[in-house]
Amino acid sequence: MLKTADNPPIIYPAVESLEDISGRWWVAHTKARNEKAFAWNLQRMSIPYFLPMREKLTLRRGKKYRSLLPLFSGYVFFNGDEEERYKSLTTNRLSQVIEVVDQAGFLDELSQIQQALARKAQLDPHPYLKTGKRCRVITGALAGMEGILLRKRKQTRLVLQVEILGQAAAVEIDGDLLEPIN
Repeated sequence: MLKTADNPPIIYPAVESLEDISGRWWVAHTKARNEKAFAWNLQRMSIPYFLPMREKLTLRRGKKYRSLLPLFSGYVFFNGDEEERYKSLTTNRLSQVIEVVDQAGFLDELSQIQQALARKAQLDPHPYLKTGKRCRVITGALAGMEGILLRKRKQTRLVLQVEILGQAAAVEIDGDLLEPIN
């Protein structure tokens, strides 16, 4: 298990927002448990990427261990042209590269995930929901973010979706901070 400091950065190169990286985004579907190694490969090749990760705390033999796990298991998002796409395939860590047709919509979805991580929100993997009410956070640390409202056992959660993957992440939030989007 890697020490927390030995993990690749979540965003390479270090930028304030994913929107600061210009170019075409691709979705890399990695081989099993190859997300971090693929991110290190991309960094060595100077290819921009986004690997959202969440912290997990485990107890073993009475000791606490912290580790970073990919938020979307098996996926890394990278930026570049056809040459960078080809270079990514030469790493032998990918199952496939998925072309992103709606670049603007995809970047908006990824930016929401990146903003939530930057604001230290605790994101957990969550099943993708097709139904539900779209909401916007009106105040607080996550103000302006949009997602789908989910209520589960007296908890209110905002589900942030990544449409192209058919996956999502959820953050617990006070329902009073949300407004419906028509």
